[in-house]
Amino acid sequence: MNIPAVQHHAGYPDVYLASRKRLVVTIHAAAGDIKTCELLVFPRTAPEKISSYPMQRVIRDEVRDHFTAEVITTDTLRYLKYYFRLIDNTGKLYFQNAWDTSENEPRDGFYEFLYANETNVLKIPEWAKGVIYYQIFPERFADGNPSNNPPGCQEWGTAPNRENYMGGDLAGILEKLEYLDSLGVECLYLTPIFKGDFNHKYATTDYLEIDPSFGSKETFRELVETCHKYGLKIILDGVFNHCGIHFAPFQDVIEKQELSRYCNWFYIKRFPVEVSETDADYECVGDYGYMPKLNTANPEVQSYIYNVMAFWLNEYHIDGWRLDVADEIDPSLWARIRYRIKSAYPDCLLLGETWGDGFSLLDGKSVDSIMNYVFRDSVRDFFARGSIDAKMFNHRICQMRSHYPEEIRQALFQPLDSHDTERFLWNCKGDIRRLKLAALFQMCFPGAPSIYYGDEIGLNGDNDPDCRRCMEWEKEKQNTEVLSFYKKIISIRKSYSCLRTGNIIPLVCKKMIYGYLCQSENQQIYVLMNGTEEEYEVRLPVLEIARYKNLLTGESYEAEKLVNTKYFNEDMIPCRGSIKLSLKAFEGIVLKTGGMKDEKKQ
Repeated sequence: MNIPAVQHHAGYPDVYLASRKRLVVTIHAAAGDIKTCELLVFPRTAPEKISSYPMQRVIRDEVRDHFTAEVITTDTLRYLKYYFRLIDNTGKLYFQNAWDTSENEPRDGFYEFLYANETNVLKIPEWAKGVIYYQIFPERFADGNPSNNPPGCQEWGTAPNRENYMGGDLAGILEKLEYLDSLGVECLYLTPIFKGDFNHKYATTDYLEIDPSFGSKETFRELVETCHKYGLKIILDGVFNHCGIHFAPFQDVIEKQELSRYCNWFYIKRFPVEVSETDADYECVGDYGYMPKLNTANPEVQSYIYNVMAFWLNEYHIDGWRLDVADEIDPSLWARIRYRIKSAYPDCLLLGETWGDGFSLLDGKSVDSIMNYVFRDSVRDFFARGSIDAKMFNHRICQMRSHYPEEIRQALFQPLDSHDTERFLWNCKGDIRRLKLAALFQMCFPGAPSIYYGDEIGLNGDNDPDCRRCMEWEKEKQNTEVLSFYKKIISIRKSYSCLRTGNIIPLVCKKMIYGYLCQSENQQIYVLMNGTEEEYEVRLPVLEIARYKNLLTGESYEAEKLVNTKYFNEDMIPCRGSIKLSLKAFEGIVLKTGGMKDEKKQ
């Protein structure tokens, strides 16, 4: 056994509270090294009362196995000590405590858990687990009220740039809620709608007003209320890392210079302060001089941001916030915001933007979830570009999942693209087969998939600003094949809860063929995909010798007794049967056993 690879940290995320009576513990080891693993727990004052908890191998990447067990009690968890019993593949016994890994059972040096404090419980809004997002860039989605179009507004469908306007607004979104309901999405994420400069509105000038080009507060209230009648959640984009140059406190600095009471709201480099696109007298986001960076460590700024968030939650009953550039904001803000917001609005979702590993934000004391671009990058490289094979794709996806507790994995915002990236279809070079296969994986993978407006009708576009083209509403210009496919796979996802919050076990990982089991306690769904131009015959291992149905086509298959017991991850799951399947180029198959019932979420 590779002893140095056996790792456990006696803190988050290897140890976390799912409730005050439920403790989740994880240990890591080299892939394939450990046959069985047990968590041994005893009260601090009664070492003779040892309880054993078998640990399940829940995730494997190309490097490590990740084992998890839950300690569930009837009373509040407190004053526990614990260690691990490991058996390797040769049958050799080892013990792991806080000091080392040894063949001798420890007498001291145990890991310790002290007390289940309420604020240490990892609480994610239940509605956010597995929810299907639909991201809207309001200026380009639909024009429902031409009377509020800004001066110089161009014809709908004009090629986008960073300055032009097409007239999209809140009334347009309101008009299209029936369409969104028929698509099957469950939560709208709107990029900024507050008064601001430029068509993207990320240069906010008034956080308490709707931008006039988008409509009024009355229209917004109607939008939220109608969304809720449809059963749709709605979250807004909070741009609190920076503001626009016309934000009143920044204008006060420009006017009064050193005498302004708002000087400490910003990072002023020198006086006099003047607005400049290059070598600005103040820190800004990126190199954009028109977006000064806010000093989010300043308690006054923190209070202001909280008041803004609470205003829209209290007055308009939005369901959460997407937090722009969350990983560049002072961490003290998120700790304070989370405590205050969650105390008053426990079901409010806090979704942070980050482009890499989100661990610094997902510490249980900041945001609930992140925009998981690591997911997007892996899916792009495998399905769209074909630049990685199934083995590397599996490693990247499973390693990503291993970084976060299960509750967070279930709520990870998982896009194929967004307003800040090229369209997924652009990466596919217009090949809708690749888009459909990626969307199938996205909808049949635990977490919270996000559709960027128009992906479902084949909208294309290069990176910003081209990815912000107008939504196409003329049916003859929509790709109805893609739209029908999206409706189908969304319906499948909503019929089987394991696709939202289950666990995955990869079963086929060869060249560009990838297959896995997605399962929960009472459900099993098998997904098999061919990421190549060639037709392939594949044997898919399955748990039971039974009849299986393809949920995409309705075809049925009979499983045979498994003859070759060597298959990918055979030590993770005991398959008894296999199905011989023929996969066409870029085809995906979704299978369920004939007797398993749908559990469609209404």
